[in-house]
Amino acid sequence: MARTPGQAARRDPDWEGVRLHVVSGKGGTGKTTVAAALALALAAEGRRTLLIEVEGRQGIAELFGIAALPYEERRIATVTPAQLGLPASGSADGSAGGSAGGSPSGPVSGELHALAIDTEQALLEYLDMFYKLGRAGKALQKVGFVDFATTIAPGVRDVLLTGKACEAARRKGPDGRRTYDAVVMDAPPTGRITRFLNVNSEVAGLARIGPIHSQAQAVMRVLKSPETAVHLVTLLEEMPVQETVDGISDLREAGLPVGGVLVNMVRPPLLDAAAVAAVDGNHREEVALALGEAGLGGRSRKPETVRAAVEPLLDPLLAQAREHAERVELERARRADLQHLKLPTYELPLLGEGVDLGTLYRLAGELKRQGAA
Repeated sequence: MARTPGQAARRDPDWEGVRLHVVSGKGGTGKTTVAAALALALAAEGRRTLLIEVEGRQGIAELFGIAALPYEERRIATVTPAQLGLPASGSADGSAGGSAGGSPSGPVSGELHALAIDTEQALLEYLDMFYKLGRAGKALQKVGFVDFATTIAPGVRDVLLTGKACEAARRKGPDGRRTYDAVVMDAPPTGRITRFLNVNSEVAGLARIGPIHSQAQAVMRVLKSPETAVHLVTLLEEMPVQETVDGISDLREAGLPVGGVLVNMVRPPLLDAAAVAAVDGNHREEVALALGEAGLGGRSRKPETVRAAVEPLLDPLLAQAREHAERVELERARRADLQHLKLPTYELPLLGEGVDLGTLYRLAGELKRQGAA
């Protein structure tokens, strides 16, 4: 059942035990925005979260209004429950981020870190780690080998990108605790997500033994484990919903762990159910009377004068009502399609033009309240 925006009660999180949250969605659904909001929500209450982007667009930097991210993990924000509009509470025992900020007497702040993965740098890092190439690897970069290798063998690129996220999700510090409580990956769009994550099949024709094969197997062990969930972002529109349905079918067929459905940019209904049902009827005279009673006919109380004043308003108002009713019915049908998936579904409100930090924190609060984090 869908969780709706603005619910007062706060739910327990639906994804306890999940450390790697992969966020995908059709282009234009606000995938990166939702991934960032989810990462903020997961960082609340003294936790430490890493937000990773893999498409080289620097979308995270743009959202948070910071300089382009280098190929290194760095803190980009702190977050407290109060910033998300939630009551303060302590962090869970044993969490990596339990001491991220705050004090027993003050608000507990969590930390959001970010990483923009650079494919070239990741491949050089990989070559140095497994083949000890060192300076030779940099020489390969100069002659264009890195671009050549990742272009003719895209499976290698996917292993590098997913491998970096999996390593961060399982990394431990000297004290034996996880470096991050959660990792959120802003992944490729729904149409490519299954192939992107199914790295074993992608590299099968390239390497049946050796480091690349071993790395792919290690990545798949994480991606197919209960510690991973693949969430899909959609809109209440026909194409995004259909792509979500198809994407979930593909993920399930590949044996990848399906998470929740995040419905973005949900507009509140302006008419109640009775008003929507009444739109189909002929209510021109009733609307004209209501407009006159509301004073839109001016000071005159003469029926003919009032009618002359409200007449130009009738057709535009009735047309808008019909358009709104059609949208409500279409959205109802799309919700029904999503309900058939039998997955946790969360709805995020449309918050006007543009996305700023305030918007991100508000969306993060909605996700927290609805149990997505």
